[in-house]
Amino acid sequence: MLEPADGGRRIAFFGGSFDPPHLGHIGVARAAQTAMHLDTVLFAPVGSQPLKPLGSSASFEDRVAMTELAIKGLPHFAISFADAPDWSGSPNYTIDTLLRLQSEFPSATLYTLIGADSFLSLPHWYRGAEVLFVAPLIVASRPGQSLEDLTAILPAGLTIHENTDAGTCEAGVRLRVFTLRNAAGATTPFYLLPGLHIEISASEIREQGSAENDRLCAGHSLLPDAVCDYIAAHGLYRQG
Repeated sequence: MLEPADGGRRIAFFGGSFDPPHLGHIGVARAAQTAMHLDTVLFAPVGSQPLKPLGSSASFEDRVAMTELAIKGLPHFAISFADAPDWSGSPNYTIDTLLRLQSEFPSATLYTLIGADSFLSLPHWYRGAEVLFVAPLIVASRPGQSLEDLTAILPAGLTIHENTDAGTCEAGVRLRVFTLRNAAGATTPFYLLPGLHIEISASEIREQGSAENDRLCAGHSLLPDAVCDYIAAHGLYRQG
């Protein structure tokens, strides 16, 4: 288990659609916060994702409101507008968002928290290799998702070496710690939370919501009650 860093805050940027935010997102953030001794996890609904040209089902305003409800009263979690829609209509690029956060929190140690699905798309990110060196990745995996061949997933020109399996912390979260090196010889840490028993996909929730909000809110175990109530009250994810 990692020891707390000396001086400065430990902050993780947790971006995504949050369409809708659900207990899987909360579980991933809790696991990362515990394993990495994070002071704050910033939940940042994204304006426009370059790799998702069709956009989100719910508006940015609705996704922010639902995310605020999902994390309300939970320690170490905060909403962030760092990835809000760009006034020009341009897509939100993670590298630009992280550089802004780095300027906003100059004395903090900044991390990027993502799920395994997002990590698998990293070679397609804009300046993806640079993201790793601005704010080291914390990747949350799930059972059945194989991330054993990390070299095959990383952008070209990077090598990776496992430092240690940091073991399991008191909350039962396992952490693996690696070092990445680029062609110029620069290094950065990389963290993997393997085999979390947490569902982090929102697609099934949206599909059920499009059929019948009332039934969704009455029986879906992945949605916080406040988020469920918001979806029903605003008629989100309904089709036709």
